[in-house]
Amino acid sequence: MAKKSVIAREAKRQKLVAKYAELRKKLKEEGNWDELDKLPKNSSPVRLHNRCKLTGRPKGYMRKFGINRVTFRKMALEGKIPGITKASW
Repeated sequence: MAKKSVIAREAKRQKLVAKYAELRKKLKEEGNWDELDKLPKNSSPVRLHNRCKLTGRPKGYMRKFGINRVTFRKMALEGKIPGITKASW
């Protein structure tokens, strides 16, 4: 499990990106680069990193489910993800 502070930092970044999305879009269309530079660095969507919603693990993230591969496998074997079964033939 990731540190609580890392998970909180990522959540804070997501809020900033959402807050400044319209303003950033408007400034980019106008080509006003000086004003764009004055916005917070963490308001850029490039700085976001996908993390597991349950554990906060940054690697092995599966976009379709929003969790990492380790958590996905554990939940799939326990039958907690509908429609997912272990392959056997």
